[in-house]
Amino acid sequence: MAALVAWLDQAQQGELHPLSAIGIFVVVFLAIHLFQDGNGRQSRVLTTLLLLRAGYAYVSYSSLERVVEQSKEGYYLALRRTEGTLRTEAPDWVPWLTYFLRALQRQMRRLREKVERERLLLAELPELAARILDHARDHGRITIADAVALTGASRNTLKVHFKSLREQGLLVLHGQGRGAWYSLP
Repeated sequence: MAALVAWLDQAQQGELHPLSAIGIFVVVFLAIHLFQDGNGRQSRVLTTLLLLRAGYAYVSYSSLERVVEQSKEGYYLALRRTEGTLRTEAPDWVPWLTYFLRALQRQMRRLREKVERERLLLAELPELAARILDHARDHGRITIADAVALTGASRNTLKVHFKSLREQGLLVLHGQGRGAWYSLP
């Protein structure tokens, strides 16, 4: 494992594209099989960390785990094909890297679709409702008092918007009365 980490550090400073280096790191990590259980999940956590370190900030917003779960057969096939060549003089990285890069592409596409759905949804909402959702997204929660301070709108007007957002399934109410707050579902 120490040799693999040292290789990755060296590869990231060399001519190898970061996605290729990360893909190779992952398949070798999986071949080492460090843990009795959970090596695949651990590899996806490491993949996310390495992608973030390489500047691919989008990965925090879309699940690679889900992409892999939806293509398990291709995952294991590519893994077996490449792992079978690792101890040879010329490992065949192509099956794994092809799978890996396509999985990242699917992850990015899923995020793009999610962002587009969100954009369309927000475009259809009144501006006040969109500001309420933006605040809830940015801060993890919002109260009616927060919305009054944020927008300057009256409590009664805001209550109508909060009720509508709850009925549309876009906000969830927590608590009651003065202690009530809202979050995204």
